[in-house]
Amino acid sequence: MSPEADEIRVWLVERGYNNRDLIVLKYTTPEGDRVFRKEVASQALETVTAAKDVSPDNLGTVDETEVQERYAAEATRMAENHDPDDPV
Repeated sequence: MSPEADEIRVWLVERGYNNRDLIVLKYTTPEGDRVFRKEVASQALETVTAAKDVSPDNLGTVDETEVQERYAAEATRMAENHDPDDPV
């Protein structure tokens, strides 16, 4: 995916499941302060990539400092070890 002028690159930092049997993917900005959350049924899950380019309107905020730091560390690790389109 090529970045649009108004899109922000976010990196995969967490994946899990919720009580509705949906896969939850969380991508954050390199600073860990903004998050893009995506819920997908396992049957509809496409290839999960290391990064995505998303509209700022689709980003929530991460309020907890400890979580921001954890997300920032993981986003940095992903960016250092993967190209954005790498399947992970």
